[in-house]
Amino acid sequence: MSKYAEKAWGLGFIGVIAAMAGVGCGNGAATVSAPGFDVMERSIVELGAALDAGEVTSRQLVTGYLARIAAYDTRGPGLNAMVLLGDDVLMVADARDAERAQGQVRGPLHGVPVVVKDNYDTADMPTSAGTIGLATSIPPDDAFQVRRLREAGAIILGKTNMHELARGITTVSSIAGQTRNPYDPSRNPGGSSGGTGAAVAASYAAVGMGSDTCGSIRIPSAHHALVGLRGTRGLASGDGIIPLSTTQDIGGPLARSVEDLAITLDATVGPDPADQTTQRGVGRIPATFTDALDAGGLRGARVALLDELLGDTGAERPVRSVIEAAAEEMTAAGAELVEIGETDFGALLDGASLIGLEFKFDFDRYLDSTPGAPVGSLAELVERGLYHQVLGSGALQASLDVESLDTDEYRARRTKRDDVRLAVEALLDEHDLTALIYPTIRQTARPIGQGQPGSNCALSAISGLPAITVPAGYATDGMPVGLEMIGREFAEADLIRLAYAFEQATGHRRSPDSTPSLVTPPAPEHVEVGYDSVDGIGLRARFDLDRTTRSLRYTVTVHGLLDDDVLFSHLHRASAGAAGPVTHLLGGRAQSRMSGVVALSAAELRSLGDGDLYVDVHTTSDLDGVRADITWPELE
Repeated sequence: MSKYAEKAWGLGFIGVIAAMAGVGCGNGAATVSAPGFDVMERSIVELGAALDAGEVTSRQLVTGYLARIAAYDTRGPGLNAMVLLGDDVLMVADARDAERAQGQVRGPLHGVPVVVKDNYDTADMPTSAGTIGLATSIPPDDAFQVRRLREAGAIILGKTNMHELARGITTVSSIAGQTRNPYDPSRNPGGSSGGTGAAVAASYAAVGMGSDTCGSIRIPSAHHALVGLRGTRGLASGDGIIPLSTTQDIGGPLARSVEDLAITLDATVGPDPADQTTQRGVGRIPATFTDALDAGGLRGARVALLDELLGDTGAERPVRSVIEAAAEEMTAAGAELVEIGETDFGALLDGASLIGLEFKFDFDRYLDSTPGAPVGSLAELVERGLYHQVLGSGALQASLDVESLDTDEYRARRTKRDDVRLAVEALLDEHDLTALIYPTIRQTARPIGQGQPGSNCALSAISGLPAITVPAGYATDGMPVGLEMIGREFAEADLIRLAYAFEQATGHRRSPDSTPSLVTPPAPEHVEVGYDSVDGIGLRARFDLDRTTRSLRYTVTVHGLLDDDVLFSHLHRASAGAAGPVTHLLGGRAQSRMSGVVALSAAELRSLGDGDLYVDVHTTSDLDGVRADITWPELE
């Protein structure tokens, strides 16, 4: 274990980060010790330009990101996205700064901090895949993609939490527990790369690496208004990524923009002698994916909505509405939306996953090649109870019960994968389509503790075809929605072209309220409202909003009647301007003066900004009460 990791676990994560970053640790919000360069939402290109101009150093970038981690990962919204930080990140930053001073810039990632999911091997930090059974496991070398990042000059700032062993999409692990979504910390971040998703969305680093076996890059991207790509099988090496299913696994970036994704892909894809599947990409990968960054890339493109993947239940309609609106935005930007009718993809996908069959054999093979691993097999890990109950004993036991892959069932599932790929490509060819489009996941991020239904992960994961997720907008509950596009083998450049044009035309991404700038923190927000009735009864109220914690502090005073005349005071949500339902109780019987704090949901924060919330006081003589509308200035 790295020295820093030992300190982080032994002395308290937040204190060590703060010490490295020069961050105050008082009771108030953490701040950088001196005003400086703001890393929040900065792109890789912006960071490179600032470094070249001498506006900032890589050391200062590292401390800026560490300050954000200190402020928001344990304190504030408590995202719990990071599990380890490298002990030598400042020395590495100094080395990259020295190289830049000598004119030796390796590329756009030179001196730029990135984070990686905790199933990527790192020779200087433990690699656990989220399980306590591997908490002290130091791999013998870096994963191929980690090595490529270092060679490109990137600084591996630290490792992110993940759903244990990558077998889930809500990001709970026995290493670090539950990661939270910065767009609403009461909700899950997706998974299994949920720690990377939360970290990138909260600007803990410029970009992050995840892995996708069935949605594990794309779902966290959708839940965090990020861009994520599951590449064609063979685009990028899986060497050194703890496997879930080597046939379905692939690693890749999650980014705040399509351009950042393209730059990171350039650094990480390509042939690797240790992973023979990468030979499939030889001669089929462009010299640079940045050539596909065409703002007019939707003009002339033909796309089709897969209606069967939209969903139409009550919980799915908010996402469906966003995706249908996104399709209209694509046509407005020049794409042609083609009607294709029903497909038989559902039947083809049924029973085609290889995860349950391959996991034990692939995981045990990884352990065999990792001498420092404290467990030797999946069976030993389960027998010793070194895993989180979120995995459930049934799924693990089912994997343990698989005796061989030399079976008719396994061969049939492999054949189904080819059938799905051929069916998708045939549909694309039949209608001369660039891509099929659909929601990455049919429901927004659910509250922590609930399951997360609605994944559309299988079409890309089973077929092996590339799929990109791009921010599509926000549902009525205020949570991000991701639009997914799937294309032909090694057509990543086509997908990037479509995604970039859509991103540039719509600008849907906005940063989460819970993790604002530390350099220029948002000013306090408050409003005062009031109402007086014709008979002299009225109210006065003051509301103060902390968007970081989504807390609304209130003081309400009723005048013109006795305390005993007051029944209740509430926040309500208006319906088309008319009276609407109660959202929060502010005060009870016989209270003419009341104060307190309520926690707003993402949907309520949106309603506040839209002017749909109002305060009222119900009285014994008038149940409808006295109402004052709340108009919040310039609240997004």
